Amino acid sequence: MNLAEDAINRALESESWAREKLAAHAGRTVRLVVGPMSRTSAIDADGRLGPGDASPDLTLTISPLRLPALLARPERWSELVAAEGDAALAATLAELALTLPWFVEQTLARVLGPIAGQQIADAGRRLLALPEYVAQRFGDSLGRYVADEAQLVVGTEEARAFAAEVATMSARVDALAARIEALEK
Repeated sequence: MNLAEDAINRALESESWAREKLAAHAGRTVRLVVGPMSRTSAIDADGRLGPGDASPDLTLTISPLRLPALLARPERWSELVAAEGDAALAATLAELALTLPWFVEQTLARVLGPIAGQQIADAGRRLLALPEYVAQRFGDSLGRYVADEAQLVVGTEEARAFAAEVATMSARVDALAARIEALEK
C-alpha cells in the first residue's frame, strides 16, 4: 500500500458513510494520473483502497499544477479533473472529494484542538490557492500592460505607409545628391 492509499484509508476509518459509498463500487479499479506519475488502486468490499493490478475502470487525470487548486477548492472537481471511464464511480469520488476539507479540519482538530486545527486548515487552503491567485493576477496585469502598450505599437498599414514615405524620401535625397554632383562638375 502506498502513502496516499494509507492516508485515504485512515481518513475513511471513522467515516462509515464514506466507506459505504466506496463499497458500492467494490472490485472496481481507479487509476490516478498526476503528470508523469500514476497509481492504480482497487476498492475492496469494506470501501478501502488497496493496490490494483487490473485494467482501470476509471482513469482520473489532473495536472500537477492544478492539484493545489483542487485541494484548496474541491468543488472545482469537474473543472480540474478529467475522468474517463465508469461515470458512477467518478460521481462518487467527486462527491467524496467535496468532504476533503472537512476530513482535514477534523484531523487537525483532533491533533491540535478545534480552534488551532480550524485556523491551520484555513491557512492551508489559502496557501494552496496562492499559485492560482498569483497566476490570475499576473495574467490580469499582463493583459492590462499589453492593452496599454498596444497604443504605442505601429499597425501594419501605418508601417507600410511609413516605409513608402522613407522610400520616397530616399529617392528624393538620391535625386538631390545627383543634382549637387552635377552642379559641382
